[in-house]
Amino acid sequence: MIDLKLLRDQPDVVRASQVARGDDPALVDQILDADARRRSALVEFETLRAEQKSHGKKVAQASSPEERTELLAHTKQLAEQVKAYEKDAAEAGETLDALLMKVSNVVADGVPAGGEDDYVVLREVGARRDFAAEGFEPRDHLELGEMLRAIDTERGAKVSGSRFYYLTGIGARLELALLNAAVDKALEHGFTPMITPTIVNPQIMRGTGFLGAHADEIYRLEADDQYLVGTSEVALAGYHSDEIVDLSAGPLRYAGWSACYRREAGSYGKDTRGIIRVHQFHKVEMFSYARVEDAAAEHERLLALEEEMLALVGLPYRVIDTAAGDLGSSAARKFDCEAWLPTQQRFLELTSTSNCTTFQARRLGVRERVENAEGKVETRAVATLNGTLATTRWIVAILENHQQPDGSVRVPEGLRPYLGGLEVLTPVTA
Repeated sequence: MIDLKLLRDQPDVVRASQVARGDDPALVDQILDADARRRSALVEFETLRAEQKSHGKKVAQASSPEERTELLAHTKQLAEQVKAYEKDAAEAGETLDALLMKVSNVVADGVPAGGEDDYVVLREVGARRDFAAEGFEPRDHLELGEMLRAIDTERGAKVSGSRFYYLTGIGARLELALLNAAVDKALEHGFTPMITPTIVNPQIMRGTGFLGAHADEIYRLEADDQYLVGTSEVALAGYHSDEIVDLSAGPLRYAGWSACYRREAGSYGKDTRGIIRVHQFHKVEMFSYARVEDAAAEHERLLALEEEMLALVGLPYRVIDTAAGDLGSSAARKFDCEAWLPTQQRFLELTSTSNCTTFQARRLGVRERVENAEGKVETRAVATLNGTLATTRWIVAILENHQQPDGSVRVPEGLRPYLGGLEVLTPVTA
């Protein structure tokens, strides 16, 4: 949720953020109006309630029946006015809260303006293979996966419908190797591994910002009024909801391993071949609770770990600074790492890391104790950050970038210890 104090004090900053995202800046004025109405009603309510209490004492001290009757009549009138202003304040408060939930996080300084195609490339790492120079045409990941008996989309569709699949044999082993390597990377850097729930309550899903413009991407369990998560970020963000956390020793860092579910609504015909854009997958997700002052540095730390994982599996990739209109409502800044996909001659997103500042924590009630300028201890919202460390989609890039002319695939050195030292994945001919 947006910081109401920031919106009051610097409305132009929030308006500019809304414009950069392509959202409605008029929401800012609507919020300010609702806030003013609520505060005005509260002032009237408190003033009249104080007068009501004062009249109660005067009734008890009335010197005659006539005076008592007159005072009682006025007290009744005050009571009706108090109720009216209390109702006005409550209604204005509800309007204010509803409007605040519509405003996306304030975009960080330096984020590119624009939409999906207006990102800025920060760097490109690793050399793209020249398959023409090597004398063969690269196969796509699905053809390779079928040759290796690693991916079965036909039976996945038969059992569950389109965009479902089986990872079989070496495919299943490859995913487990990748995710276990990610957990080891997280452990190495002080993250607590977590196996998280994949079904969450509405207040948690709403608190993370996923029930906004892209709510149609989420599977809802109507009978139970719950949701299937699209990332363990949701469950990890809710882990400390309505709690005061201790960040005196640094950020709290978690790495969640979970199944993830996405409806992929509105993406018909896009990346439908293979396992690029599917309804179910597995992922290891980093999540940090940090002090506001430490959030930018923590963001860089998460990005560095993602790049370490990409180096571990030997993929050429680039890092992009995502434009404001493509951030999602919770993020103030987002970096994506995209691996080169040789058969499509394009980059494919493998990781994202977002700094959500205090946006999610305000909604979920995650706070820390701090000492203010007067030396008094008070509570304030913390910052939350997330970042992908590995996911099923990585198999796409691993197979295509490490393939050989005969359809075999060299195992990246970083994954060999997780596959019993296996160096090459060999097509199954029988």
